[in-house]
Amino acid sequence: MEQLRKYVGRPVNLDHIKDGKTLKGLGFTCRYLPDPPEDFDEFEFLAHMGGIENLGLMVTVESMAVKRIFFGVISAQDPDVVTGLDEAQVKQIFAQSGDTLSAFFDYITE
Repeated sequence: MEQLRKYVGRPVNLDHIKDGKTLKGLGFTCRYLPDPPEDFDEFEFLAHMGGIENLGLMVTVESMAVKRIFFGVISAQDPDVVTGLDEAQVKQIFAQSGDTLSAFFDYITE
């Protein structure tokens, strides 16, 4: 997660978050997109990386700047249920897809 710390505090680019084609090319689908986002809100993305299907990436924003980043597994039975990852799973994601995550955050932030 240290690799993503540099994105905390950066403003997000809403037009890029809405760009489903480019996000898909990076391996992400926007699952929840508040439009317009409130002062304190969350964007949810879905990906398959690190051997984890239904990987959720939640990006919390405050005043349209990244405040928090959370990874979890989205339940196939109930998509409102998200289970946090353990340390080994997080390490696996970064080992296998760290460059992809960086490209994703470079794209959605300014």
